[in-house]
Amino acid sequence: MKIFLVDDDPFFAEMLKYYLQLNPDYDVHICNTGKECLSALYQAPDIICIDFGLPDLQGDELFTQIKNLYPDLPIIVISGQENIEVAVNFLKLGAKDYIVKNEHTKELLWNSIIRLKENISLKQEVKDLKDELGTKYAFEKTIIGQSESVKRIFSKINKALQSNINVSITGETGTGKEVVAKAIHYNSPRKNKPFIAVNMAAIPKELVESEFFGHEKGSFTGATERALGKFEQANGGTIFLDEIAELDLNIQSKLLRALQEREITRVGGTQKIKLDVRVITATHKDLANEVKKGTFREDLYYRIIGLPIELPPLREREQDALILARHFIELFAKENKSKPLALSDEAKKKLLSYSFPGNVRELKSVIDLACVMADNGEIMAEDITFYNLEKKSENFLNGRKTLKEYTTDIIFHFLKKNNNDVIKTAKMLDIGKSTIYNLLSQTENKRTE
Repeated sequence: MKIFLVDDDPFFAEMLKYYLQLNPDYDVHICNTGKECLSALYQAPDIICIDFGLPDLQGDELFTQIKNLYPDLPIIVISGQENIEVAVNFLKLGAKDYIVKNEHTKELLWNSIIRLKENISLKQEVKDLKDELGTKYAFEKTIIGQSESVKRIFSKINKALQSNINVSITGETGTGKEVVAKAIHYNSPRKNKPFIAVNMAAIPKELVESEFFGHEKGSFTGATERALGKFEQANGGTIFLDEIAELDLNIQSKLLRALQEREITRVGGTQKIKLDVRVITATHKDLANEVKKGTFREDLYYRIIGLPIELPPLREREQDALILARHFIELFAKENKSKPLALSDEAKKKLLSYSFPGNVRELKSVIDLACVMADNGEIMAEDITFYNLEKKSENFLNGRKTLKEYTTDIIFHFLKKNNNDVIKTAKMLDIGKSTIYNLLSQTENKRTE
């Protein structure tokens, strides 16, 4: 930590320097005049301690010039004056401390610098964490894949970063809508401001208004104190409204007004609070269709649609399932301090043949379990378990199979549904009993081979 001592008394300055440098982390530099201090500011001191009575510049004049150049630079004033008004004036101007010259000066200065050092360290830690968040959510790292559909998503995100336009994200459950929202926020000029996520489906209808806009103390039963709403918490940053289609029509009108006026009023309050918030919405539903059905306001739809980003389901992302699988294998190994496992050819085929109705979220769960089940450093096909078997059969056309394989799936599905009653299944599907018996015979022969 670099500390400037600005004092025209060489003996006093050297005494303070010697005392402070008992801490090896402190690099203390003495300036005998105010002008010498100003000309040395390029050295980027962390703290400046100035004497009130300098020969060329009064302390308040030097203080003002430093603050004009570096508003956030901490300054401690050391003075022979015990005038309370002078001390109060400096503190009002932004001095971090005012210390009177006496036998206790060096101890008081030591303690003051310790407090400032802790504050500076906390600020740096917050900055580092924010920088880390920006790196963590660099969209090339968080949205894994090389398919053309993923490249189109990257292009849309880049366009979103060039303005404050609202963004609407659509896609099936598990496709990564919040991941995209965070990638937009943490790569935008708003990255150092809050990102507030709100799941509409998780908030009781009667509490949504309070959650959105906050409330004043006593505004309703249970409101024992003032509470800030999500929009106010997100001011300056981004609010992510997930499952926006679940929003009640009555609240939709109030949300529309807030977005149009760019201001809110807390429940039970009268003060209007200005908003500077980017709105990103997400839903797995077709909002245009919800408008036609009358469950979503058309005017709100046009207000939030902004830049639409449609996330494709995993089954439409070519070979991305394998790229993501390797990513999740490496992530599992890192979290469990183990060596990443290999993925056998049969395991790859099994992953590519599955439709993943739960998308990327389901794939991660499948890979995590496979990493636990695998032996000998390699994930085999039998280590991979798919959970949504019924859902898979309902969405069988999303798979990558031949007509014969689809036919087999259909027959076995209804056999299972009919408790293996061949006659009932044949009637239901309008096929011959022999077709089913032949299929069962072929399947049995393959098992015994």
